[in-house]
Amino acid sequence: MTHILILTGAGISAESGLGTFRDVDGLWTKYDLDEVATPEGFARNPTLVHEFYNARRANCFDATPNAAHTALGRLQSEHAGRVTIITQNVDDLHERGGATDIIHMHGELRSALCANCDHRWPAPREMSAEAPCPSCAEPNTRPDIVWFGEMPYRMEDIYAALSEADLFVAIGTSGNVYPAAGFVMEARAMGIPTLELNLEPSDTASAFNEARFGPATQIVPGWVEDVLKS
Repeated sequence: MTHILILTGAGISAESGLGTFRDVDGLWTKYDLDEVATPEGFARNPTLVHEFYNARRANCFDATPNAAHTALGRLQSEHAGRVTIITQNVDDLHERGGATDIIHMHGELRSALCANCDHRWPAPREMSAEAPCPSCAEPNTRPDIVWFGEMPYRMEDIYAALSEADLFVAIGTSGNVYPAAGFVMEARAMGIPTLELNLEPSDTASAFNEARFGPATQIVPGWVEDVLKS
C-alpha cells in the first residue's frame, strides 16, 4: 500500500473524553445546534455561540491523545509509503499524538477567525465576539469552525488525495455527515479498496469492502501493527 488515505471522525477521540453527537448526556445535548453551529445562530447570539465553543475548547485543551491517535502518528512515521489523514474533528489530538499535516475539513478549536476580513490567529482558551481582530481591529471574532450550511475546508486537496489513494480507511465516523460520508463511495467508484474501523457499523457500513469493529484504542493500534508488518 503506497498511499493510505484515512478519514477520522468523533469516535477516535471519544475515549479521550471528547463527546460525539450521539452521546446521550454530552455537551451537544445541552444546546440547540441551530443556535450554536450555524452562521444564522452566530448572527443572532454570538455570546451563546462563544459560550458553547469555549466549553468545547476547554474540553479539548484538557484532553490527551489516546492509543488510536498515537498509532496513526506511528503509522505516518514508519509506513514506507504516504499516509494522509483527513479529520472531521476540530480537536488537535492527532497532532499531539504525533501525526502531521492533518487536513481539518471542519476547522479547528485552536484557531480564531475574523468574520469581517477572514484573518486567522491562534485562539485563546476563552473567546468573545467583542475581541478585536489582530488584522482589521473589527470586533467580529468567531471560532474557525465549519458550521452547518458552510463549505468544508480544503475539498480540492481532499479529492486530489482520494484520487491518488491505494486504500481508503474511515475511523470512528458515523457516516451521516456529508460530504465526508460520501468519500467511501467516491473511493469505491475509483476501484480503491475501503476499510471501516469503528465501534459499531456506520450508516455507510455496507459500502466498505472490509470492517473491524471495537473500541478505537484497540482496533486502530491492531490494524496499524498489521499494516507495518505487511
